[in-house]
Amino acid sequence: MPELVPTVRPMPQAPEVAPAGQDHTFVLQKVQPALLGLMDGSVSTLAPIFAVAGLTGKPIDAFFVGLAASVGAGISMGLAEALSDDGVVSGRGAPLARGVITGLATVLGGMLHTLPFLIPDLRTALTLAYAVVVVELLLIALIRWKYMRSPLPQTILQVIVGGAVVFAVGVWLGRLGSAG
Repeated sequence: MPELVPTVRPMPQAPEVAPAGQDHTFVLQKVQPALLGLMDGSVSTLAPIFAVAGLTGKPIDAFFVGLAASVGAGISMGLAEALSDDGVVSGRGAPLARGVITGLATVLGGMLHTLPFLIPDLRTALTLAYAVVVVELLLIALIRWKYMRSPLPQTILQVIVGGAVVFAVGVWLGRLGSAG
């Protein structure tokens, strides 16, 4: 009786080239950590900044909270990314490089909408910060579309809805705190 031996076939490898001629390694080792940082910095700092702006009515207070949140989040995200894996098994590259990219992108994402709070007039600072947040979220959606192959309408909706929820929580908490 013949012996039945299962045939083992090698797993197909992921393509080395992403859409638009982008190198798969570049996307995995540079774009993904930067996108992670931009998303976290842009979204996670919204609630504290806008809550403080609403609570104190002082743009400079919101600026310093945004600065602290951005730098703190950048350090935290950079460490988390650098310590998540050594890059050997996953192919994600050097941990230190990924950590630095993620950390700097997190700080950038948080500081872009923090800078308007250097303007002494709260209404002007808020108006400019709102506009910057919209641009940040659209930029994140475009990066996801270009490099991560996400459908553009879907990714815009996801990023805008996520950002809007966090923003609304910050505004609500700011109003709640100033009413009491």
